[in-house]
Amino acid sequence: MEELLDQILNECRPYTKQGAVATYIPELSKQNPDDFGIYIISSDGSRFSAGDHAKHFTIQSVVKPVLLLLALMDNGVEAVRTRIGVEATGKPFDAINVSDKSLVPEHFNPMVNAGAILLCTMLKGDSYSERFARLLELIRRLADNPEIDVDEAVFRSERETGFKNRALAYLLKAHGLFKDAVEDVLECYFRACSIRVCSRDLAYIGMALANHGRKFKTEERFFPAEYARFVNAVLMICGMYDGSGEFAVRVGVPAKSGVGGGIMAVAPTRMGIGIYSPALDEKGNSIAGIQALERLSRRMYLSIF
Repeated sequence: MEELLDQILNECRPYTKQGAVATYIPELSKQNPDDFGIYIISSDGSRFSAGDHAKHFTIQSVVKPVLLLLALMDNGVEAVRTRIGVEATGKPFDAINVSDKSLVPEHFNPMVNAGAILLCTMLKGDSYSERFARLLELIRRLADNPEIDVDEAVFRSERETGFKNRALAYLLKAHGLFKDAVEDVLECYFRACSIRVCSRDLAYIGMALANHGRKFKTEERFFPAEYARFVNAVLMICGMYDGSGEFAVRVGVPAKSGVGGGIMAVAPTRMGIGIYSPALDEKGNSIAGIQALERLSRRMYLSIF
């Protein structure tokens, strides 16, 4: 397997030259576009890796499926469905012009920024600090890594320059979609996006979803299987932003990307995959990462279709 991963990385490395790192968050502009790594954990506990799999980066939008998962754990499926939709928007992840009418929950899905900001308001806790602490603890458990923490430099950079996310949050509040203080909600959201991970951590989270909420090789359950099915379905529909349809055709597995360069992919019942390559396409997805997943899916018959 590692020989295959090395081969795929070598085939796909030229694609890192075709993209660019995110610059709208100033701290992310410091990333090396040549970084490229992959980590896989299979259902029997086997682990394989290649390239820069140990390099750390911020989770960014790959946190959204975990936000959704915790909201489901706190409220249940039906309650979450009354607060947020599941349909693909067909628009960029940070789009403001989602509708020319009064905004309603079904205008958003959990994988775009507006939807993820709404998810923060659904988490249980006496304060937003407590809500974030619970989210961070869940990520640590799923990734089996108690050392995961926030990249404070990226957090400050996000908070100081997140004007569009701030506009989205005020727009949501203006339409009555939440009542809490905007800055408290955004503090939680910006911190969530600034959690520092590596490819291994994403692979472990992906494996928990692939294994329908159970820890691999044990009967320990992180969360109910119905929540894994819900999250995986949403990932398949809109996890790769407005490139999700193309990704479904080319790769065919639930996945989530982030502008930090990470991709978490879920091969149900088989494996979790974590990739890091921060050179992005115009949609905000890792170019080399998608190429690598397409080759891996084709050679290992991973597509669910």
